[in-house]
Amino acid sequence: MAKATVYEKYYEDGILRLTKKRKKGIFSFFFSRFWILFLLMVLQIVVFVSFLDWLEDFKPAFRVIIGLFMIAMLVYLFASDIDASSKLTWLFFIAIIPIPSSIFLFYTRMGFGHRRIKERVEALTAETLHSIPQDPAVTAALADADGGVDALVRCIGHSGCFPAYEGEETVYFPTGEAFFEEVLTEIAKAEKFIFLESYIIGEGYMWGKVLEILMQKAAAGVDVRVMYDGMCGVSILPMDYDARLRSFGIRAKEFAPIRPIVSSRYNFRDHRKILIVDGRTAFTGGINFADEYINRIERFGVWKDAGLMVRGEAVRSFTLMFLQMWNIDEETPVWKPFVSAPGAENASAAARNGFVIPYADCPMDDYKVGETVYVDILNRAKHYVYIMTPYLVLDGETEGALKYAAQRGVDVRLILPGIPDKKYAYALAKSYYRVLLDAGVKIYEYTPGFVHAKVFLCDDERAVVGSVNLDYRSLYHNYECATYLYRVAEAIGGVREDFTKTMGECREVTHETIKKEKKGFVFLGFLMRFIAPLI
Repeated sequence: MAKATVYEKYYEDGILRLTKKRKKGIFSFFFSRFWILFLLMVLQIVVFVSFLDWLEDFKPAFRVIIGLFMIAMLVYLFASDIDASSKLTWLFFIAIIPIPSSIFLFYTRMGFGHRRIKERVEALTAETLHSIPQDPAVTAALADADGGVDALVRCIGHSGCFPAYEGEETVYFPTGEAFFEEVLTEIAKAEKFIFLESYIIGEGYMWGKVLEILMQKAAAGVDVRVMYDGMCGVSILPMDYDARLRSFGIRAKEFAPIRPIVSSRYNFRDHRKILIVDGRTAFTGGINFADEYINRIERFGVWKDAGLMVRGEAVRSFTLMFLQMWNIDEETPVWKPFVSAPGAENASAAARNGFVIPYADCPMDDYKVGETVYVDILNRAKHYVYIMTPYLVLDGETEGALKYAAQRGVDVRLILPGIPDKKYAYALAKSYYRVLLDAGVKIYEYTPGFVHAKVFLCDDERAVVGSVNLDYRSLYHNYECATYLYRVAEAIGGVREDFTKTMGECREVTHETIKKEKKGFVFLGFLMRFIAPLI
């Protein structure tokens, strides 16, 4: 029997770590796991393309076969339900590199590489579709409210179990720092279970403080589970970080870990942020567990983020979301002890008002829940829609909804980063500026740094706080989650106050400022439009 690996804890500058901090240099960069994986995958692609070239030269009949295959894929492309912008991107690639692009389109659309996960997700969704019954009294109250939210709940209900709740307690956090302090307070109270799901976990002060409590709770018998996206294992965390967590009593999983094998599975990332404590308190938003999110380190100026805490029966929805992802590779899924856990008691009466609808978006199904919610808000807006998003990569439907809202007199405002995390994404966002300004949309850039919040606010009565960016990756390719707030006065008031404060730290984009952009940067943005649906 193999001896189990013994892992150690390290304290550097008073910060708990499970790995020793290493200095970054040019050598470690080029020989990092990311580049090794990248080069191995590129090698596979090169071998595959070379094999196709060899076949084409060796057997003339192969040219006829591949030609017919390309025609078939073009017909399939235009007959498929792929959005128009993605069709144009695929057409562009098929035009310049026809054989590899046609085969790659076939490979991705047929589900090779992620079919097993897709089938498993569908089975889990079907199994839990009615696990949290919708309260008829809440449905009736929503219908009486006459805001169209009851119709939206019915719509997104086709994709999963996302009931609406009335009278929940909600707290909006306008910064990662405020969010973090409340997280520490809540997890310290845990008695039964702590479920944590995050796109990014990075060792440092923020995660170290959380990890100390998680270890203490696990040692005391609390069921502690941590799940993070496999992209962390490429460059941020070691490959065995989940094993390190397990060695201290924390049940841990890495979602879709990256291996040196080309697979379409890697395109679907777990971008969700969910933390549940004892079934009574849930956190969500845009905040990951790394030091830049609380401005302990500076990467792109001041990091502006946002989060939400929910107490009450609505926490059951977050628990179900977490367990659906957790149970993808579990032989015997367990739901009831957790999903049926009682909600918060004795919550502040002043905070209990309005309606709360937590929801998730899965890239494996045919429902674009994240985009549906955003477009519904834009189409129902009467006075204003205020949006904070780190990225702006629009398909025709979302761009049309933004323009239509502004053109019919709605005050549409977008707050975007003033200092980007990715130059290409920044250039791509700017490529939409002119057409949006022409339609009457107002655009602002946050001068102190990087906006990472994903927030919609409409008419002082609707708001969305979650992980869903306004880009293709979030709307089409990632697992996402968010919370829809309707007439929740205190939380929506907090979002409004935050937006007003943040806008005061922004520069407004105008046609004149657009003219002053560097020509090379503008060209890069329009060049990126060719591949926007694929990045």
